[in-house]
Amino acid sequence: MTDTITVHKLDASGQEVWSYPARLLARGATWVRLEAHFDREDVALLGLTLCRGDRMVETFYADRRYNVFAIHAGAAGPVKGWYCNITRPARLEAKDVFAEDLALDLLVYPEGGDSVLDEDEFAALGLSRGEQSKAQQALTELRDLAARRRGPFAKPINDSAPA
Repeated sequence: MTDTITVHKLDASGQEVWSYPARLLARGATWVRLEAHFDREDVALLGLTLCRGDRMVETFYADRRYNVFAIHAGAAGPVKGWYCNITRPARLEAKDVFAEDLALDLLVYPEGGDSVLDEDEFAALGLSRGEQSKAQQALTELRDLAARRRGPFAKPINDSAPA
């Protein structure tokens, strides 16, 4: 098993828009958990700021329509929130993860509550009714897991356990 995985963020049409290296933390039959560090300029998102150097513990699923990034303050700080992308199921390969982003996002706050982002971008994709429905179901599932602090939202996050 390799320790370095390349994450390929794809748009809804399957075109790569960004790729970056990540360190493998754990892998299961239908999921992979990776560690990466935010390497862009700081970004403010509705009360949460992603800062250069923040540690991201990223969980991708081959059997779910989302991925979840636990955002840690700096390299070793506490979780300051979760950023969730509504996606098509990820393609997990030995050295690569391919995730098709469907624009709809969920920001989850550690003290409780959440914010849905980019609904207009999601609507503009022109997805079929079936795919829109599956995306909305994924958003509902994420909000439920977050409210109950289950799966990838459990505290403290265990980097090697499936979520």
